Amino acid sequence: MKREIFTAGHETFRETVRAFLAREVLPHHARWEADGVVSREVWRAAGRQGLLGTAVAEEYGGGGEPDFRFAAVLAEEFARAGVSGPALGLHNDVIGPYLTSLATEQQKQRWLPGFCSGELITAIAMTEPGAGSDLQGIRTTAEDRGDHWVLNGSKTFISHGILADLVIVVARTTPEGGAGGLSLLVVERGTPGFERGRNLDKIGLKAQDTAELFFHDAPVPKENLLGDLHGGFGHLMTNLAQERLAIAVSAIAVAEHLLEITTAYVKEREAFGRPLARLQHVRFEIAEMATECAVTRSFVDRCLTEHTVGALDAVHASMAKWWATELQKRVTDRCLQLHGGYGYMSEFPVARAFTDGRIQTIYGGTTEIMKEIIGRALLDPRAARTAEERPRHTG
Repeated sequence: MKREIFTAGHETFRETVRAFLAREVLPHHARWEADGVVSREVWRAAGRQGLLGTAVAEEYGGGGEPDFRFAAVLAEEFARAGVSGPALGLHNDVIGPYLTSLATEQQKQRWLPGFCSGELITAIAMTEPGAGSDLQGIRTTAEDRGDHWVLNGSKTFISHGILADLVIVVARTTPEGGAGGLSLLVVERGTPGFERGRNLDKIGLKAQDTAELFFHDAPVPKENLLGDLHGGFGHLMTNLAQERLAIAVSAIAVAEHLLEITTAYVKEREAFGRPLARLQHVRFEIAEMATECAVTRSFVDRCLTEHTVGALDAVHASMAKWWATELQKRVTDRCLQLHGGYGYMSEFPVARAFTDGRIQTIYGGTTEIMKEIIGRALLDPRAARTAEERPRHTG
């Protein structure tokens, strides 16, 4: 079915993204996977190309284009290219809205130009060794010392943890438990007492650095409070629909791409003297995946349309996230099976997609948390908000 959600401007941007990937990313990605981290130069190249801060106001060096469909184009092209290193979507679509909506004018002038140029790489630090799904269990503390905060605690599974220059840290600013005492503090590279642990050895997304972070009496200036004091939990809830939609966009793009290359493969690969495509079972597999992808594409595109006009709610974003990522997982597994032994070879895209994509049903809110949100909203709306406490590999 023909997609009708994009304009000529979006398609021009798509060509720009493809050219950037071909020139600045794909020739280096294997080396980045071996290194476990991308070069900082690719971030600066992305900034020069206008791929960072597309929704940030032009006065701060951004693109001044709030239309999320441009972010969707970027996510689709990175997904189809099998690129896991430069997590531009995390930078733009997850962390960017916190800075644009919560930062003071002085903070915007300090941070947004570098955010858009690629000079300042960002991360968000929520997940702790003992607090994943339950944000109310966060133990990192920030003690008020008059003109600054003293930060103590640790975080884990932090994407961009090695490269990040600005880290939005979720910390407890009151001794009381629960969600009401959380605040967002921006910790900058070079802060005394801020240490990075090892670059974590993941089964996939090898080129994307993911680290442990430690804070030992780290002083954070009062002017680095982001948003309202003790308002961190509410701030974290405001951008969830966009974050989950971005993951869904990536998931269906991966599934469609794998279906495309697998369809071509079974037409060429022969077994028992004839192409695999001549076997009824293979045709049924392709037919089922194509149908599931087409149905999912229609729903995700509808969610994109709704989000563009500010109408996407948490329930439908959660539906899109869990369904599209579970579909990606199923399609990847079936496509690998149809590739046979070659599907297990790491040089084949389907093999890399198998390991890279497994995280999709976990970060941004697990499938189980998504179902809980949907179920509570439909059956017990008053309790729906508490289901938002979830794990995020993005922090």
